[in-house]
Amino acid sequence: QVQLVESGGGLVQAGGSLRLSCAASGRTFSMYTMGWFRQAPGKEREFVAHINWSGANTYYTDSVKGRFTISRDNAKNTVLLQMNSLKPEDTAVYYCYADRSWGAIAAYEVDYWGQGTQVTVSS
Repeated sequence: QVQLVESGGGLVQAGGSLRLSCAASGRTFSMYTMGWFRQAPGKEREFVAHINWSGANTYYTDSVKGRFTISRDNAKNTVLLQMNSLKPEDTAVYYCYADRSWGAIAAYEVDYWGQGTQVTVSS
């Protein structure tokens, strides 16, 4: 069992930065792929980025490549999402997730979710 708690969301102007943090409970944190999805109003939850158990491999959706960076600290059971050059279209609730698999993943396949944190980017 893994419990996830996100923090770091907020309101920022376009071009600004935010850093999301996800704190995980459980002794097996380092065994999981960790990542982020987001969901804008009226839209489906979409994949943003993920990082493998060791932190050696990452993957991003095309719309955030070069702007977002995902990282993890297994000693602290934490995964971070650094978001730079934010755009209004990045506005969404961001959800941290943990999953035992690596590779492309759909929202319905995720093992564990956090409660979400709101990110709002004003133009």
